[in-house]
Amino acid sequence: MAHFKHIVTESANRVQTITLNRPEKRNALNPLLIEELTQALNEAESCDCGVVILTAAGSAFCAGLDMEYLESMTASTTEEHRRDAEHMALVLRTLYDFPKPVIAAVNGPAIAGGMALATIPDFTLATPEAKFGYTEVRVGFIPAVVASFLIRQVGESRARELLLSGRIMKAQEAMQLGLVTQIVEHDDLMPSARALAQTLLLNSPQAMLAVKRLLAGHSRQRLDAEIEDAIEANAQQRSTDDFKEGVKAFTGHRRAEWPSINAKA
Repeated sequence: MAHFKHIVTESANRVQTITLNRPEKRNALNPLLIEELTQALNEAESCDCGVVILTAAGSAFCAGLDMEYLESMTASTTEEHRRDAEHMALVLRTLYDFPKPVIAAVNGPAIAGGMALATIPDFTLATPEAKFGYTEVRVGFIPAVVASFLIRQVGESRARELLLSGRIMKAQEAMQLGLVTQIVEHDDLMPSARALAQTLLLNSPQAMLAVKRLLAGHSRQRLDAEIEDAIEANAQQRSTDDFKEGVKAFTGHRRAEWPSINAKA
């Protein structure tokens, strides 16, 4: 097993628990955390575990992409932005295509890319305090890669509403939309996730693998094309003046003044 800086892995009773461990940054996603999570999932795929639990340390599940890191990339080339977007797409696709059941144990807010990590797994258990939202448009960004997964989960009409508004919803609404499987109290979160894992381990691993391959296979070709388009759109958006202003406004704790509004005046 690899040694990680921002990830903690634990194996017990044929369950592999992967914990996002950057609590001082609300587990915000930087390149190293994304790389380590991808590697941890790949290791879990090849180990003798039958179920994976994905959770996080601290009061938040994941705040999405690290805005300080994004600010440092505002002068990067489109190709550099593209490579960065490819890494995020890879970890989400790895999670979506993962051959074993995955349970997300969501201990707090799961925002933007963090919401994708929380809701792409097969089961999502969340505390009442957990909140969800694709807030990218608030900072001049676009929820490009995650959109393909969200449309499959809630349909295009509801996906448009969530992605364009950038609003944050409570766990109860997320459960009504089918994005959350169960709401459990904070102290019961990990015990409930482990109990669900043990129930899944009673099933045929071959049959569960076949189910997951069947479902993923139905949309593989279309999803491949959509994600490729999304990576390009992501990279192009990072080069816009609105994105640069949005990131600066967020890190500067001020209201954004969108250049695209002034350009039309």
